Amino acid sequence: MLLLIRLETSNDIDAITDLTIAAFANLEISNHTEQYVVEGLRAANALTLSLVAELDGRLVGHIAFSPISIADGARDWYGLGPVSVLPDYQRMGIGKALIQQGLSQLKDLGAKGCCLVGHPTYYTKFGFKNVESLVLEHVPPEVFFALSFDGRYPQGSVTFHEAFMATGRPTSADGPAAN
Repeated sequence: MLLLIRLETSNDIDAITDLTIAAFANLEISNHTEQYVVEGLRAANALTLSLVAELDGRLVGHIAFSPISIADGARDWYGLGPVSVLPDYQRMGIGKALIQQGLSQLKDLGAKGCCLVGHPTYYTKFGFKNVESLVLEHVPPEVFFALSFDGRYPQGSVTFHEAFMATGRPTSADGPAAN
């Protein structure tokens, strides 16, 4: 089987939503809103990089990167996430390939670094580390990671795009939230 990693196209959007839902369906630490995060980033034109993994013509994985803000004004830093792989294809190196390709392409775009919230034993394999000078409010420091592409780390509070607060419920501008 040949794994192809490529940029998403408009024809991939429904499959990305479906695979994101499936990837997080049984994950207890998930709020099960990851598909809404991707949709919100796309709608806000904030998907700097959106890659899919295709295996024998079927989309089996997706990764998103979007700009983040850092209190010290550092520019060209991005947030990684969500990264999704269909359950039947997990632990086959697809997520790893998406992350490696995504980080490589971010560097090619002139990015200075990347932050994420994730599992400590997984993301350290890619060089991510806990950085005392960077903080994501309301997130335990042991699951917040950064990777600098030039060895320099900014300082201060990190803010991900507002799409990361997506719940899938209508906002007050859209009317009352569904129960």
